Amino acid sequence: MERLDKAALNALQSPDFRNESSLASTLKTLLFFTALMITVPIGLYFTTKSYVFEGAFGMSNRDSYFYAAIVAVVAVHVVLALFVYVAWNEGSRQWREGKQD
Repeated sequence: MERLDKAALNALQSPDFRNESSLASTLKTLLFFTALMITVPIGLYFTTKSYVFEGAFGMSNRDSYFYAAIVAVVAVHVVLALFVYVAWNEGSRQWREGKQD
């Protein structure tokens, strides 16, 4: 019964409305991960350089640059992997919803 209600609601919605909502969702996801891609690696670079490598481990300035850059590169890869995972699941969800129509 519940499945029929969802099918009826989907039939009542115009295709343009569904496309606009999926476009808005996609843009929100893209902007969120763009902000993460800018802030997380830069924030981790300076935080780990100052507090972890120079502060806690007592490394030289030159060594802390190197290791902080490695942390920033790993952070970039993590954010990219999360974006691919979310985009893949969002695309398959939209495909399943479109398939039921």
